[in-house]
Amino acid sequence: MSERTPQSIKEALKVGVSGVRGVVGVSFTPQLAATFAQAFGTFVGPGPVLIARDTRPTGAMIEHAVVAGLQSVGCAPVLTGICPTPTLLMMVPGTGARGGIAITASHNPADWNALKFIGPDGLFLSESRAQELFDVYHQQDFPLVQENEIRRIRTDPYPTEEHFKRILKFVDVRSIRRRRLKVAIDCCNGVGALYSPFLLGTLLGCEVYPVFDTPSGQFEREPEPLPQHLGRLSRTVLEHRCDIGFAQDPDGDRLAIVDDQGQPIGEDLTLALAVWQVLEAHGRGPVCVNVPTSKAVDLIAAKYQCPVVRTRIGEINVAEAMLKHGAVVGGENIGGVMISAIHPCRDSFAGMAVILEMLASRPERVSDLVGSLPRFVIARGKVPIRAEQAPPILRHIRHAHDPARINLLDGLFIDLDHGWVHVRRSNTESVMRVTAEAEGVEQAAALVEHYTRMIREQIRAMT
Repeated sequence: MSERTPQSIKEALKVGVSGVRGVVGVSFTPQLAATFAQAFGTFVGPGPVLIARDTRPTGAMIEHAVVAGLQSVGCAPVLTGICPTPTLLMMVPGTGARGGIAITASHNPADWNALKFIGPDGLFLSESRAQELFDVYHQQDFPLVQENEIRRIRTDPYPTEEHFKRILKFVDVRSIRRRRLKVAIDCCNGVGALYSPFLLGTLLGCEVYPVFDTPSGQFEREPEPLPQHLGRLSRTVLEHRCDIGFAQDPDGDRLAIVDDQGQPIGEDLTLALAVWQVLEAHGRGPVCVNVPTSKAVDLIAAKYQCPVVRTRIGEINVAEAMLKHGAVVGGENIGGVMISAIHPCRDSFAGMAVILEMLASRPERVSDLVGSLPRFVIARGKVPIRAEQAPPILRHIRHAHDPARINLLDGLFIDLDHGWVHVRRSNTESVMRVTAEAEGVEQAAALVEHYTRMIREQIRAMT
């Protein structure tokens, strides 16, 4: 279901655990970026701070603003250029940097951009740490340095070297190269355009058929790699009889799959396949996923007698749970594969390598593997809202259900007889998200329709 976003909501600045994001030139400006960079530099202290960006045309402008803000408070900017977000996360601890800033709005439309803040441990800031940063920003009391204390800008021309080494060490490269798999890759004209064909072709020996592989930032499909946006990839898979098709978002942390029949399998099953392969080939252990992850993951983990820990939505929440519980694999239901042995972050490059390893080690095709998974269907919807509308909407839905069926870990998770529904306010858009899982397409769609209608009715009642 598509909803038109009112202009007042579309122009709102989103500030939270996923960073700071908005429409460039409206709510998100170079001045704002420079001030947040000053706040971050004050927060982490003087020293090197790594900076990466995706391919959006506004990225270079925002990068200049971030550099200026960091230099003004005594930090030394290290530019990694157009660089995947998971790569930046891995680079920070190994370089001794004070932190990192990723300039990317990820799956948001082209007119958006954002700053994502990374701590010295190579993880995004937790909610409490992010709140401390925002307090520094609001106080506007920055320790500006004198001219002779301005730190020089440095560059790192080979940012993915260590990242790809970790991936190649983790998977069985020989078996993948022996299979000479035919792979289509839709890079969305994002960071993957610079790095994915090299990983898949040169390093893993696949026959690669790229789609939208110009790093221009001019998105020729919607940035979010949902099934309805992958028509070109599906046609490429069929035209070249590929074994699999992969699709990335602009900063390379999310992964979607098209099977050998040209059918998108859904981002939820990206994670399910990755969990299956890691537990099968790389050792058993806990699995950490966010609340609205498909129950297919639970059934796969149960097969290997591995516990599943659920967390609030947000990469940092899953990452912290993985570290706490010693998880071997985890992720988010949006195609965010997280492998502890590589780095506990959403990583489309690691996800692609693990799925290729799965295909190389088995006679089945992707469609066969998907067909063998438990039959669940995920449906999604969203309704534009203002921030203050969310609490009364969630209270209304909560009071309409048996408390025994409600989980309040993140928004409302409602356990139903033949599925579940998750309703929550988005961290990255001014919308209320509705996700439902059921045993059939019609049932899942009906659940989404029912709850989005409830939300719209409450919005009308409040206006």
